[in-house]
Amino acid sequence: MDVQLRIRRYNPDIDAAPHWETYHVTAEPSDRVLDLLHQVKWYQDGTLTFRRSCAHGVCGSDAMLINGRNRLACQYLVRDAGTEITVEAIPAMPVIKDLLVDMEPFLDAYRSVKPFLINTDPLPADGRERRQSPEDRERYEDTSRCILCAACTAACPVYWSDQKYVGPAAIVNAHRFIVDSRDTATEERLQIMADPDGVWRCRTVFNCVEACPRGINVTGAIMEVIGEMRSSGRGSAEA
Repeated sequence: MDVQLRIRRYNPDIDAAPHWETYHVTAEPSDRVLDLLHQVKWYQDGTLTFRRSCAHGVCGSDAMLINGRNRLACQYLVRDAGTEITVEAIPAMPVIKDLLVDMEPFLDAYRSVKPFLINTDPLPADGRERRQSPEDRERYEDTSRCILCAACTAACPVYWSDQKYVGPAAIVNAHRFIVDSRDTATEERLQIMADPDGVWRCRTVFNCVEACPRGINVTGAIMEVIGEMRSSGRGSAEA
């Protein structure tokens, strides 16, 4: 089948502003949008720039705005996308070139929530692992599946208007450790979440849930963090 692929291009070295370029490629219904981008890059225009790594929906590198929605190019099939496909860089992220965005502000927000296990208690007497029940493990099963693609954060209207907002992906990764029974830094993370640009900025629009390629209930995780905040006495935004 013949597919018309419209890509929003931008090279800051030569372009005054972003512009659209159209390419025609031949594809099978089972091809992915990433395969079409490869066709353009390898056989039509080697200057096209985008990011991808595993190409199997695990690394999250190839998040893009495809047909108006944030998706992973390696997951979205031509049979679902149709024969006229538009591809843009994900919103609210600084564009470096074409579909390649600067992820550092996003990753800075991620790092700010201390997304790693912190436990200052002595090791168990046997010197082995800190055990937890299946029920305790289940509490963070959903949020442990985040792949840092930034699709949820780039779909958030609050983030569109103010990139100081920590964003849904960072809150998801804070949640993963806030509810972990082995972690001893919950209060520290809740204090981070209490920042004026923290969890209270969420407006429960649910764009993040729709955008997540891993099916994470992002808004649900945010509401759980808010519940933990209220339980700890942080019942409103701190100005």
